[in-house]
Amino acid sequence: MTIFSKIIAGEIPSYKIAEDDKFFAFLDIFPLREGHVLVVPKIEVDKFFDVPDDYLARMLVFAKPIAHAIEAAFSCDRCGLSVVGLEVPHAHLHLIPINSADDLNFTRGKLKLSPEQLKAAQQKIIRHLG
Repeated sequence: MTIFSKIIAGEIPSYKIAEDDKFFAFLDIFPLREGHVLVVPKIEVDKFFDVPDDYLARMLVFAKPIAHAIEAAFSCDRCGLSVVGLEVPHAHLHLIPINSADDLNFTRGKLKLSPEQLKAAQQKIIRHLG
C-alpha cells in the first residue's frame, strides 16, 4: 500500500481539498509553492500513463475546479500542472500556483510550512471551490 493509498484510506492525516469515487486531492505537505495540491486516483498504479483510460479522462475534469480555486485563492498568473511521478510509486498530478516556469522546478528546495499555514491554504482553496 503506497503512502497515497494510506492517505486516501484515512490512515495518514491530510489536508483534503476534494474527493469523489475515483480521485482524492490534498495539499502537498512539502510544496513548491503555497497552495500546491496533489490529485491522486484511488487505484494504485505506478506510472501516470498506465492509469486506465476512464480515469485519465476524468482526472483533468476532476482537477479543473480545483485549479480555478487555486488561481482564485493565491496570487499567481495561473495554475500550473505537472506529472513527475518519481517521489511516490502512485500516479499523481501536481497543481501549483505559478507566475513563471521556474515555479514548477522540482529540483529546488521545498517550502517548510507550519500546520497552521497548511490549514490556512486548505481553507482558502476550499472556499473558492464550487
